[in-house]
Amino acid sequence: MSLLSVERLTVALPPGGDRPYAVEAISLHVDPGEILCVVGESGSGKSITANAVMGLLPRGLPVTSGRMVFEGQDLLPLSPEAKRRLRGARMAMIFQEPMTALNPVMRVGDQIAEALRVHGAGAEAKRRVPQLLEAVNLPDPAATARTYPFRLSGGQRQRVMIAMALALEPALLIADEPTTALDVTTQMQILRLIKEIQSRRGMGVMFITHDFGVVAEIADRVAVMQRGRIVEQGSAASVLNRPQHPYTQALIAAVPHGRTEADAEAGTVRFGDGAQGRRPPMLTMRGVQKTYRRGGGWFGNRPVVRAIHDADFTLHQGETLGLVGESGSGKSTLARCVVQLVRPEQGEILFHDTDLRPLSRSAWQPFRRRIQMVFQDPFASLNPRRRVGETIAEGPITHGVPRAEALERARELLRLVQLDPGAMDRYPHEFSGGQRQRIGIARALAMRPELLIADEPVSALDVSVQAQVLELLADIRRRLGLTMLFITHDLRVAAQVCDRIAVMQRGAIVEQGPTAQVFGSPQHSYTRQLLDSIPGRGWTPPVHGATVAA
Repeated sequence: MSLLSVERLTVALPPGGDRPYAVEAISLHVDPGEILCVVGESGSGKSITANAVMGLLPRGLPVTSGRMVFEGQDLLPLSPEAKRRLRGARMAMIFQEPMTALNPVMRVGDQIAEALRVHGAGAEAKRRVPQLLEAVNLPDPAATARTYPFRLSGGQRQRVMIAMALALEPALLIADEPTTALDVTTQMQILRLIKEIQSRRGMGVMFITHDFGVVAEIADRVAVMQRGRIVEQGSAASVLNRPQHPYTQALIAAVPHGRTEADAEAGTVRFGDGAQGRRPPMLTMRGVQKTYRRGGGWFGNRPVVRAIHDADFTLHQGETLGLVGESGSGKSTLARCVVQLVRPEQGEILFHDTDLRPLSRSAWQPFRRRIQMVFQDPFASLNPRRRVGETIAEGPITHGVPRAEALERARELLRLVQLDPGAMDRYPHEFSGGQRQRIGIARALAMRPELLIADEPVSALDVSVQAQVLELLADIRRRLGLTMLFITHDLRVAAQVCDRIAVMQRGAIVEQGPTAQVFGSPQHSYTRQLLDSIPGRGWTPPVHGATVAA
């Protein structure tokens, strides 16, 4: 008998949407002791399905038909009070963003204890909270319990969420993209933790993700969703290695899987040691150091954090250098030193033959045209009150380009990044995440830079949108001869787009070299650790010719 059975579930969308139903006539089941991975792009209905099971749908999204049977009981007719008794006690959920799911003004131990008290187990809270934090491998459980969420890392916050979900040992665990924004090593730790707890306690797990590497790592069965419908489901081995539906084939084809001969035939620029010697250096970082001081209270010492040190590298003209490493390794800080968003205390930042570090604000201005940056979060980096055309044209206008010429260039750039020029008069909130990232790329290219710094440009995007943006960057690089500094924590992406790799750990570059050499025969233990942590590393995506329909 299935632990959870969803039978022809349909959830309506408000009038005026792009389709009438958020999910339409879907059927799936989760058995005790198994992991079902539900995969698909944003907007496919994955999270709506999970929230429907948990009874957390907003009023504007009514269930119009179907059944959801949990432990032999239909969930739909239950009263809100009956659903509350089930939530936490028999079924629990791990949310995608722990920082918004956790109360910022409550210590994490109090939040876990609150879940116990609500279900009548408050007397055990003092004993159980440290045990739960220890079970999810958090250091010093007693001290962690007294900590506020903002003082924990993303991976630690996600572990607290897992501890809270497991507090009452539920039979069903729903995990909604719990590893999407995490580093590869932290991601692997969380996946292993969920798998270990699931096998130890015999729970059923519904794991929602858009990452097929994660699916290959932990799934027993897979259900693929597209625009509110399940288009394919089956065992993990069959769906991953012998996908039947064109949409599944297209998603798997979009998974970054490193360099291929097709890349070479398509004209992707590559560099060996000889090619580097023939091309002049464009950017050289030498002896750069940046430190921060943490707060130490009124009378305590303020400890010094070395954000950047021992991070020398040379980026040659026409090359793409990948900076990889975990969050906090110094990748973004190093990039921001180049564009003077962060001021290092010492060292040389040579752009061609000019040291950028000592330049004043006015002396640096001519270089802003030649060095541009694409930021990780396109929504936060675009002004929500300005139309897209004005945003793209702003830089050239500031540097003396006539307004009419700048706006015409903006239209050309929108075509270059495969957006309709009609987007000129729309606002950022009217676009999807992938479209906003294309706008960010167009804005950076408006200045006709020689060097483009891309800071995690695809980390928050669906796999198919990610593939489109990576293909776009490769195409622009070929056509415009750009040099790129590409920052990422996704090693599969780095393997696909970068000519050389520099691996950063705690502010220092511990290994660098050609991509094939660094990934094929890594010399540093930290590089080997990163490579071993890639989810689904042992799975090779089958090759299909399908593409995801817009």
